[in-house]
Amino acid sequence: MRLLRWKKRIRLVGGIVFIFCAVAFLKAVYQQLTETKSHTMKSLHQLESSIKKLEQLKGSEQKIQDQMVDPNQKKHQIIFPQSALFRKWGDDLSEGDQRKALALFVKYGYNSFLSDRLPLDRALPETRDPRCLLKSYPQDLPSIGVLLIYQNEALSVVQRAIRSVVDHTPKHLLKEIILVDDHSSNEKLKEELDMYLKLIEEQNPSVRIVIMRHKEHRGLAYSRASACRAATADVVAILDGHIEVQEMWAEPLLARIKEDWTIVTSPVFDVVEFDTFNVLPCTPTVHSFDWSLLCRHDGFSPEYEKLKDTSLPEKSPSVLHTFVANRHFIEEIGVLTEGMYENHGENVELGIHVWTCGGSIEIVPCSRIAHIEGYHKLYVHAVGLAQRTDALRAAEVWMDEYKHNVNLAWNLPFKDHGIDIGDVSERKKFRETLQCNTFKWYLDNVYPRLDPWDNLLAYGAMRNINSNMCIDEGSGDSHTPVALTCYYYQPQDSFYRSTGELYIGDIKSHKYEQNQCLTDSDGNEEPRLYYCNEALEKGMGIYWDFTQGKQLKNRLTKRCVEVINSKLVMQKCTGQSWEVQKIIKAF
Repeated sequence: MRLLRWKKRIRLVGGIVFIFCAVAFLKAVYQQLTETKSHTMKSLHQLESSIKKLEQLKGSEQKIQDQMVDPNQKKHQIIFPQSALFRKWGDDLSEGDQRKALALFVKYGYNSFLSDRLPLDRALPETRDPRCLLKSYPQDLPSIGVLLIYQNEALSVVQRAIRSVVDHTPKHLLKEIILVDDHSSNEKLKEELDMYLKLIEEQNPSVRIVIMRHKEHRGLAYSRASACRAATADVVAILDGHIEVQEMWAEPLLARIKEDWTIVTSPVFDVVEFDTFNVLPCTPTVHSFDWSLLCRHDGFSPEYEKLKDTSLPEKSPSVLHTFVANRHFIEEIGVLTEGMYENHGENVELGIHVWTCGGSIEIVPCSRIAHIEGYHKLYVHAVGLAQRTDALRAAEVWMDEYKHNVNLAWNLPFKDHGIDIGDVSERKKFRETLQCNTFKWYLDNVYPRLDPWDNLLAYGAMRNINSNMCIDEGSGDSHTPVALTCYYYQPQDSFYRSTGELYIGDIKSHKYEQNQCLTDSDGNEEPRLYYCNEALEKGMGIYWDFTQGKQLKNRLTKRCVEVINSKLVMQKCTGQSWEVQKIIKAF
């Protein structure tokens, strides 16, 4: 192709040279005719006409040459180079389109400008394990209702979610699509969306379409519950409004639920990039949480990895923002509570609830859903407070003697923390009626990776009474803690265990994670911070004798941590005393 393109350009250049020569020649002839006046006026007019035609031809040839420039080589200057939106996208946009795209990006948190220009039925890349493509599923699977929950999404994103569900769910299985608009202010999600839903209904008369619009923002938990109350299908799939389902997404989930109606299933989420809308495949993970009850991803278990087949389902301690379950089962055990607001605490509660009350949760890798990862999250009200409230509420109902670990993770007092979690008496009574297992059973049998923190004695800032200064983790790279004025935030957090370890900075929620231990070893003039296992390997002392209001003494070196001239030092004990901010158990 490149050789043919060059041959055309050579012929074109040759033609242009010929035209220039011809024009010059005719002009010379015309000049000579004018000077000698040997020709008739008729010949003169003919000659002038020929010159004009040749000049027009030259202009046409130039236009053709301009059109041969590769349009991909035409770049516009990015006028907002600092914006994340234009790091990998937007070179071909005019200045006006860049401004429009940026305004939409600020509004939605993803590239709505591009979304509006992509096909609603675009094909997604194949991201499943090849073994998934060889699997077959029964025809008599339970019916499914897809529940799409959203607030102030771009219209094209919601339309694409609906389109993908309709296109990639077998018609004999898809009973209904229920949309829950949690009080959107985006006008496009009203009349224009209604018109699109009417079109979908006309094209798919067997699918029931329902849209519910909340008159005030009620949160994800309430939206899930209201959607489930409106559903009639055997199985409900609770999805976000900013997703696209992959081909054959439903069958693997429905097949597992058909085998056991108490299994709550979840697909694997691939990432839709916020700027390019490209779909990136993700490695399957289980959905878990830390003691703050914030959701996280963990790798599959070592036992699963030994199977060497990533098309198989894996047990998961919890769910994230999407799950698929038998509607009658989740109604029977009362999974969907309306008392929570954000999408962390209620997911963790749902996971604990399902497992302890007779169900299980599985990640099904052969089911894939593409999920937009927004660059920034919009329309969230008092997120930090809502997350703490939800976490404390879930802990009060489900975590028994371990509930105070949530307080500890948020650095809140065990009592009188000042956060109103509402009335949970009915939830506690319901749990008792169902005769659900204890949270210790859950830790032992479902989530053994979670460190129970059952030997913690004290936490909070460690203050030197003599100097009124606190131990601070300082710069993490130096391994050297420092003495600073007490300000009681995370770098000054400390955690003292009955075994004698003293962590500075924070404490990890999982057994496979390493904490930073305060250490001492001969030859050091000051205490150091190292990962506990590393410190033991280096022969450092990580165990301390401490009593509230007394000295802080290393068991190995018999030296004390003291503050001299506003600096932490290790020296022979002189009687300086320390106190930790919060006591869990007497020691």
